[in-house]
Amino acid sequence: MYLVAMLLWFASALFFVAFLGVLFGLAVSTGVDILARYRVPRAVGAVTIVLGFFLILVGVGTWNMPTIREQSAELRTRIPEAVDRIEEWLHKRGIVLVATPLDSSGGAADSSGRATGSEALRSSLGRQLGRAARYVFPFLSQTLAVVGGVMLIIFMAIYIGAEPNVYRRGVMLLFPVRVRDRAGEVLGAMATVLRKWLVTQLIAMVAIGTVTTIAMLILNVKAAFALGLLAGLFEFIPTIGPLLSAVPAIAMGFIDSPEKALTVGLVYWGIQFLENNLLIPLLMKGGVNVPPVLTILAQALLTTLFGFLGLIVAVPLVATVIVALRMLYVEPDAAPAPMPTVTPRNAIAASG
Repeated sequence: MYLVAMLLWFASALFFVAFLGVLFGLAVSTGVDILARYRVPRAVGAVTIVLGFFLILVGVGTWNMPTIREQSAELRTRIPEAVDRIEEWLHKRGIVLVATPLDSSGGAADSSGRATGSEALRSSLGRQLGRAARYVFPFLSQTLAVVGGVMLIIFMAIYIGAEPNVYRRGVMLLFPVRVRDRAGEVLGAMATVLRKWLVTQLIAMVAIGTVTTIAMLILNVKAAFALGLLAGLFEFIPTIGPLLSAVPAIAMGFIDSPEKALTVGLVYWGIQFLENNLLIPLLMKGGVNVPPVLTILAQALLTTLFGFLGLIVAVPLVATVIVALRMLYVEPDAAPAPMPTVTPRNAIAASG
């Protein structure tokens, strides 16, 4: 077990990528089961579902790309202006940003060689975001590793979706005969929770992205489509993602007025409140709801240890652990079945 733990630590990136491949493979297998009812071969159904998913993404991206590209450029140019507005608003209320010397990156400074408030703020934000990006997203500088990871996830999803029983039987052979029935129940419950969690996240991403875009258009916030796209993408990261997506939206609202920024913040809070209290409980009915505190702690721990991949898999990984603990240690009927009398003949049959 020590060697296995060391291997998982050494190859943590591969482990998390494989976990994502299994996660998406379970979702693909659900669609393949539906297609199989219409006599579509499972291999053909798995490839069709994966290719169809990417074709939909390409189609939607192509349709919205001109608007997204234009508004993304506007978002990049407007954020510094929003920082200036925030600094001016704080200055009027007696909150002065302490000037700090600029480093070798350059920038305007006053006669004493010190940066002005807004310039110091922008310089500091840029440096901190750069450090955070290098720490949390180190894979962005490794294009080949990213492509390899994505291809691994895609092919794992296709193979698992086409023949899930083959891999399930392989995993079951790792358990002793006397506990295989219970292990099968636990693995089935884990698969159900993972499948439900992924479907819930995908639906929530589409819903949050659409609602946020409409809300920003109603409030006449600049770059509404880009902000809605960010909100939808960051929704895949529970708890932390919505907070990250709200920051640029509030900054864009500050360009017009502090009141609009406050309104945008309240709208984002309202959307998340409705999602957490209506949409997610409805979609996750019968599933495992991970407590918010446990979610935050798991995300913080796995992000600290493993970076972005740890942040992505934190919630589904914790959900599977909760299922296993509940079924094996908490529920009264979770005890494994008594050891049967095994003869050579039924031992061979059980192992098959």
